[in-house]
Amino acid sequence: MTLILVFGPSTTYGAWDVEGGWVQRLRRYLDEKQLADPSIYYIVYNLGISGDTSQGLLERFAFETEQRTKLRDEDEEIIIIFSIGVNDSLFDNTTKQHSIPLEQYTLNLQKLIDQARRYTKNIIFVGGTPIDDSKVDPVPWRPTCSYKSLFEEQYDEKCAVLCKKNKIPFIDVYHPFKKQRNYLELLPDGVHPTAEGYKFIFEVVKNFLLKHKIL
Repeated sequence: MTLILVFGPSTTYGAWDVEGGWVQRLRRYLDEKQLADPSIYYIVYNLGISGDTSQGLLERFAFETEQRTKLRDEDEEIIIIFSIGVNDSLFDNTTKQHSIPLEQYTLNLQKLIDQARRYTKNIIFVGGTPIDDSKVDPVPWRPTCSYKSLFEEQYDEKCAVLCKKNKIPFIDVYHPFKKQRNYLELLPDGVHPTAEGYKFIFEVVKNFLLKHKIL
């Protein structure tokens, strides 16, 4: 059996998608594989929380991981997937500060990596999607704050660099997503993808995992 734990914010949870987002699509894909071949057994946990940041994730990671792994057999594999950063990059136009400053974000990611290594060597980061600044600068549901593609890209790049330093796979979603001809149409509120957008993320993640023989 392989346990797959996926941590992140609302875009991991699958907000605004009746299909459940990219993680649910990954689960369905693996469920179908194991129904066709009983020797394959995956359990996928979607541990996305709306609004979460690297700091919030750091505070809950060990407890949530422990609860889902403590009864496993020793030969069972664990894969931990992180996708975190967009809410860290949220900019408060009043204080002129990000929700989690870039330097602290980097420190938090390193702590997450160090904690995850207590459970498995199979650690993967999934990058974020672009942002439609025209819809979330400022943010309608948080009028004093702004999401911006520039900030998201900076946090994404910092994550990719840290992954390279730690020899951990980083799945770039930002650039393939942005290459879609209609990519802004896939971000109806500026941040959360449509069902088509989530499907695209799933395909990018799935293809990477298959190519690198992680699945």
